[in-house]
Amino acid sequence: MSEASAKSLDDVRASIVQARALIFDVDGTLAETEEAHREAFNAAFAEAGLDWRWDRALYKELLRVTGGKERIRAFDVSRNGASPQLSDSEIAELHRAKTKLYAELITNGGCSLRPGVQAVLAAARKRAQPLAIATTTSRGNIDALLTVALGKDWAQWFVAVVAGDEVRNKKPAPDVYLKVLSELNLPGSQCLAIEDSGNGLASASAAGIPVLISRSAYFSDDDFSGAAFTIDDFTLISDEPDHKVDA
Repeated sequence: MSEASAKSLDDVRASIVQARALIFDVDGTLAETEEAHREAFNAAFAEAGLDWRWDRALYKELLRVTGGKERIRAFDVSRNGASPQLSDSEIAELHRAKTKLYAELITNGGCSLRPGVQAVLAAARKRAQPLAIATTTSRGNIDALLTVALGKDWAQWFVAVVAGDEVRNKKPAPDVYLKVLSELNLPGSQCLAIEDSGNGLASASAAGIPVLISRSAYFSDDDFSGAAFTIDDFTLISDEPDHKVDA
């Protein structure tokens, strides 16, 4: 690692330690969940008798739409225009089925935390540094992932957890982060948001929170020019070599 990169990595560590709270996104950030989500969507479509199938390229485009129900609607409209195939109630039911299938995939070992994530969380807890979650995914999806990764008492790790269905507007709107800040009773400037996508970066930035990006599989080519730092993965925090950091 070059001297400049080493200095940048020191700055990342310092920003993490000095933040009054760390606020994590979930999908793509805590874990590379998007493939499990895609598989669950396709299984739900098949169960419902729909001839829909989202391949990776299509799903990458659909991820620009935040929220599972919103993603289904956007796809339906793209196929059927002003005469969508599904009603709002049918979309809600389809999404419930998908959420159940996703939870089953995760419970059966379909996804784990990204390398280095648990170490970052554990170090923060050791410092008595508040942890929070700000995500567009549902509370049920959070519970499915973190029950497997951290145990049934995972919620005790976090001072605040705000899911996408608990706010009016999902990312890139700042609503979810503003609600977390309200629950933490902290100004955004004194916290650090940890994200993986351009939408997440926009959301946290609009709430006045500096952002650390850890690139994920589906969003690695997003524009992260507004981030305080961009790293390849969380193992950088534990000094593992051969990774890149941009400040």
